[in-house]
Amino acid sequence: MGMVQSSRTASPLWLAAEAFSLVLGVACLAYVGVHYIDGMLARRAALDRFAELRALERRTGTPELTLWSPQRIAAWQRSLTLPREEPLAVLHIPRIQLDVPVLKGTSDATLDRGVGHIEGTPMPGTNGNSGLAGHRDGFFRGLKDVNVGDAIELETLRDTQTYRIERAWIVTPDDVSVLDPTPAQSITLVTCYPFYFVGSAPQRYIIRAVRDDAPQSSALGRGLANR
Repeated sequence: MGMVQSSRTASPLWLAAEAFSLVLGVACLAYVGVHYIDGMLARRAALDRFAELRALERRTGTPELTLWSPQRIAAWQRSLTLPREEPLAVLHIPRIQLDVPVLKGTSDATLDRGVGHIEGTPMPGTNGNSGLAGHRDGFFRGLKDVNVGDAIELETLRDTQTYRIERAWIVTPDDVSVLDPTPAQSITLVTCYPFYFVGSAPQRYIIRAVRDDAPQSSALGRGLANR
């Protein structure tokens, strides 16, 4: 008789335990399912981004090598055999028919492959003054032929922005003020100078371009008198 009563008393507890186990199991399955779907979506997004980056880089094609030094051409060709980096953006300067990937950092290998984003400056396409460096006997040799008001386009995965050249000037290698923050969204192109100097160039040639929809300073109109 006591055993029957004990079984009847325990029955609701077992039912509650079974219900709890069922709910817990369903919750675990839902948790695993959500994370599985999230993982699939993340992988798909990563693959899509990789495809976009590859398409972005392919748009640069083969650079115009007419003005390049033989040594720089050889270095660029060697760079094609190295593992490719993801471009941060693509820089277009229609005046000199330049289409070049913007890569992270300014190592020799990076500047042989494209132009480099100068560490410590804002990322290309964001607010502030983004610094980009290139070789004077390679991708940036054509900067000698640009003019105030020329367009510079910066294409990222987010959008394509247009900048206008505001001014150009020459500084010493230790003058890093050219990378100081600017009120308007800008890009600053840095290369060695003179362009055809034999040996280690003693100066730096600077191009400042401001976002096309940003107000330009009084420097506009000075021309490139400091060449």
